[in-house]
Amino acid sequence: MASTAAQTYLTPEEYLTWERKAEFKSEYLSGEIIAMSGASYRHTLIGANTITEINIQLRGGACTVHTSDMRVKTHATDSYFYPDVVVVCGEPHFEDDVFDTLLNPTLLVEVLSPSTATYDRGEKFEHYKQLASLKEYILISQDRVYVEHYLRHGMQWILTESRSLEDVLTLPSIECRLSLRNIYAHVNFED
Repeated sequence: MASTAAQTYLTPEEYLTWERKAEFKSEYLSGEIIAMSGASYRHTLIGANTITEINIQLRGGACTVHTSDMRVKTHATDSYFYPDVVVVCGEPHFEDDVFDTLLNPTLLVEVLSPSTATYDRGEKFEHYKQLASLKEYILISQDRVYVEHYLRHGMQWILTESRSLEDVLTLPSIECRLSLRNIYAHVNFED
């Protein structure tokens, strides 16, 4: 999703009050509001494919999958984000009794947009790393068959890259396997 920075600074409490009434979603990065624009056809298709594949495999288990409407808070920086896919295992912990801000995601997925790829790989990932519950982070390109899979191993994040529709991602934190062929189903790179 493309985003643009607005010159508005709010406290975390002011942001949540404002965001819950807003017509459009905005992320919050250490006091700065970052307005989010709409996603492309490929972006939404890849996100939906990924959610579908994970949801089918998680049925009846202790983990649940959520869409990009589930906000995630990182405590160390008091920042709020809307990942494209959120998985939480066990009891979800929320910031308050509105139940719209998750504190303990297990796995996060971002579908890369040309305008946000650097941010998703860099600054946003640095914020996500502060979540003690986070075990895996996945970045999916919408412009070519390419998936980056980061797996937490102690204090390190181990990167595995996949570049073929024949590849299958193993997600140990949620005991799932994702076929790139299914993630990229109906995606036409000729457009």
